[in-house]
Amino acid sequence: MAVALEPVIHTVRERRPTSVLAQHVTCVWIQEVSPNSTAFAHRRAPNGGVELICALGSMPRILGPQTGPIDQALTPGTTIVGVRLRPEAASSLLGLPTSTLVDLDLGADELWGHQGNVLQELLPSAGSASEAAALLERTVADRLAHARPPDPVAAEAVWRLMSRQRDDVASMASSLFISERQFRRRFEAAVGLTPRTLHRILRFQRFLALASTRERPSTQLARLAAEAGYADQAHLTREAARLEGRSPRIFLLESEQRCRCGHDHSASYGPLLRQRL
Repeated sequence: MAVALEPVIHTVRERRPTSVLAQHVTCVWIQEVSPNSTAFAHRRAPNGGVELICALGSMPRILGPQTGPIDQALTPGTTIVGVRLRPEAASSLLGLPTSTLVDLDLGADELWGHQGNVLQELLPSAGSASEAAALLERTVADRLAHARPPDPVAAEAVWRLMSRQRDDVASMASSLFISERQFRRRFEAAVGLTPRTLHRILRFQRFLALASTRERPSTQLARLAAEAGYADQAHLTREAARLEGRSPRIFLLESEQRCRCGHDHSASYGPLLRQRL
């Protein structure tokens, strides 16, 4: 028997970054819960990147690369804006190895001191959520303008994984003409995760991207699993339990009931839907 869900008026809108940030930022996003909505628990699966986020009225936060799901209790009237960095870009923005931030959620003032406090004071003056998101984007652009570029080895490896140029992580180091030990060290410093962990996260994100293009994806799990790169549906189910905390059928059913309207993930999902060359 289908379970009736309480009415939730919840939207997520993504857009591509400005051209100057296209090589460093995956997307700029806005998440809003209507004042007329019920409160609800929102679960975020890992996406492989570091994010600068702010629930308007609060201190901006830096969310390190996650290895498991995060549950958020969202109250009616909540607005959150964010900038999601490409996996290899975080160490340039933050000026420290991304591996030190894995599974951490820190106030911007903890890492940026006075600049974090200034950003908190500026955001309430934004006239809309779009303006607040643009302010976060400008903050990222200003910091990156004075930062060293991302590690080219990590950047190339991430590009291959995102575009499915190479799914064979074991041979990636040799194809980049670097030792396995150096590859892993440089990749973890830039991305915060091991190559295999990022591969698993991006494969699951690819599954979500594919599911977003289908009607009633909960009825097409075997096909979606194969297209995303899983060995079979059971493989997908095991990975979903680790990365989302539930079976894929359960969270896709919930998505079908709650998220078919007002959600636009095209900016982050687009690169994951490229065909293998």
